[in-house]
Amino acid sequence: MLYHSTRSQQNAVDSAQAVLNGLAPDGGLYVPTQLPAMDVADCLAQDTMTMAARVIGAMLPDIANMPELVQKAYTGKFETAELTPTVDTGKFTVLELFRGPTSAFKDVALCMLPQLLTAAKTQKGMQEDILILTATSGDTGKAALAGFQDVPGVGICVFYPHGGVSRVQRAQMVTQEGRNVAVCAVEGNFDDAQTGVKNIFLAGVEGKRLSSANSINIGRLAPQITYYFKAYADLLRRGQIQMGDKVNFSVPTGNFGDILAGYIAKKMGLPVGKLICASNANNVLTDFIRTGTYDRRRPLHKTISPSMDILVSSNLERLLYFMSDDTALVAELMDKLNKEGLYTVPQELKAAISQEFWAGCCDDARTRETIRRVWKEQSYLCDTHTAAGWAVAEEYVAATGDTAPMVVLSTASPYKFPAAVLSALENSTEPDEFKQMKHLCQLTGVAIPKNLQGLQEKKELHTGVIEKDAMLSYVTAL
Repeated sequence: MLYHSTRSQQNAVDSAQAVLNGLAPDGGLYVPTQLPAMDVADCLAQDTMTMAARVIGAMLPDIANMPELVQKAYTGKFETAELTPTVDTGKFTVLELFRGPTSAFKDVALCMLPQLLTAAKTQKGMQEDILILTATSGDTGKAALAGFQDVPGVGICVFYPHGGVSRVQRAQMVTQEGRNVAVCAVEGNFDDAQTGVKNIFLAGVEGKRLSSANSINIGRLAPQITYYFKAYADLLRRGQIQMGDKVNFSVPTGNFGDILAGYIAKKMGLPVGKLICASNANNVLTDFIRTGTYDRRRPLHKTISPSMDILVSSNLERLLYFMSDDTALVAELMDKLNKEGLYTVPQELKAAISQEFWAGCCDDARTRETIRRVWKEQSYLCDTHTAAGWAVAEEYVAATGDTAPMVVLSTASPYKFPAAVLSALENSTEPDEFKQMKHLCQLTGVAIPKNLQGLQEKKELHTGVIEKDAMLSYVTAL
């Protein structure tokens, strides 16, 4: 299968090379010439591992031995063989994406990406080492570090915004062991870190072959499609739907990759209804879906759902291509965003996007209220991002009257954000997040994930903080 840039159809490569490259040479994102069609009914009848191999293999057919790679990626690393279980709360179905080794949805993709990358590297006969560059708003970093730790022939460098992640998220990253890992804080926000990584790709680094673990890499995005199929299969098995029934999905997202995976699943044949884009106070995506204008010229708010504290949503570029089939238009819009800070899509494209997506936003106060109410009414403990997804799902149902089954994607364990979750349930004056974790466990009876237990006792190994303009020099010196 050939992949080309969202900004040009020149210099197409196969799917294995697209994974290796990460970012297209012109700064665009790799997209397939045509999205694959699936035998959906047959795929949904399979066990989780087989389903994953089918879906990922359809997107990346040039990487051999996909069933074997899937087994290597996931076996023994998740709390359950289902990988991403669903919970029927009595109101919405929650798709739990945090049962992996770092308690965040990124594990589904970042356990798989090292397998895809090393397999592609072998198939292409590449001898040189690869350096993975990644910017994180909190969850990608740890999941990528864990996935690539001590992988032969691959190094990884993660940048995160200084003061822009939870204490638990920071502790997960700065205590990461491994001979091939580097972690550094950047003075600035996530968008600064993400822009810095993209600029390093465009500039290149002498003597280093660069690739990415962010969802700009199609190898990161493809595994995420699987859990939409898995959620639909669960509803079928429980008799909550019949084959062919539409299912809506509410997705808390900042970089647009997680919800884009749902759109791709729909284009592959899965009966997805509406895709509901849930933002926090950084509601640039909500405004775009509602108005057709993307405007990043606004302050970035630090919220209690920091993984969505993003104003430049990279994967939206892929959606613009998929829905317009016009690389020249995408190149023009991305140039305007870079130079002017905003763009407006043509009216027909806005209308097409509105047919597929609905959007809403949820501020911190409403997030806390939702955590408290869902715990009281459904006995389900949400993290801050999941609560935003739940709140916007409720808003969508109230606004439209749509009674189709609703799946809310739960992107992280509540124990990754214990201060915010605990404050939603009771007035707490305890300043230590690790003590808050223990108290939250005592209060709710919800177990602390094993990978987060004892985290504060681990030695900090990566304590550097640099200016955003120093990122290239930092990578060059590795």
